[in-house]
Amino acid sequence: MPLPTQLSKPIRMTAKETAFNQIQNWIIDGTLRPGEKLNDLEIAKALGVSRTPVRESLQLLETQGFVKMYPGKATQVTEIDPDAINDLLPPLAVLQALSAELAIPHLTDEIIGRLTETNERFGEAIRGGDELSAIRIDEEFHQIIVEAADNPYITNIVGNLQAHVRRQFYHDAIVLREQSFKEHTDIIRAMKDGDAGKVNSIMTKNWLTAIDELRALRGQ
Repeated sequence: MPLPTQLSKPIRMTAKETAFNQIQNWIIDGTLRPGEKLNDLEIAKALGVSRTPVRESLQLLETQGFVKMYPGKATQVTEIDPDAINDLLPPLAVLQALSAELAIPHLTDEIIGRLTETNERFGEAIRGGDELSAIRIDEEFHQIIVEAADNPYITNIVGNLQAHVRRQFYHDAIVLREQSFKEHTDIIRAMKDGDAGKVNSIMTKNWLTAIDELRALRGQ
């Protein structure tokens, strides 16, 4: 179970939060592979924390479906279910669209500026063929909108769904296309215009298109 050793140290995070975020990221990006057995001592050494926060993090990751714990035996990374995307993306699309609607009354020039700048970086990553960066920046774009909606319940649910979707995207090496950049531009414009119906429609399409993209990659 080779793990990176040069890790950035997040500020103002507990040992449990640090362990949870890093282990989850390793599972999502494939550093920890599906079916791989996890050694909590080795993970603790890599993170520079004790075994307790690692074990607590693994318990939480099990409730979220990223690992499976077998008491007295082993803890393993869960396999990736290709069909799960059909259950993940529709509710995520609905919540992302709702977030965009709810964010409209809270829009500021600063938020619009962040969305525009993030989308420009997204477009550059797409045109430069940097698929992994495009996936990360795409999520950053949508997270700005979710945060602007200012609904902690939506934020929590979206966070869990988004993590599983990102894992599927990384695993299948999905390629986000220029059309997604254009849809982001239209989302920003619709939000600025206060057109809730239009932003809902564009956002929903932006997410559900990924189902067809993944099916094409998998030859379905």
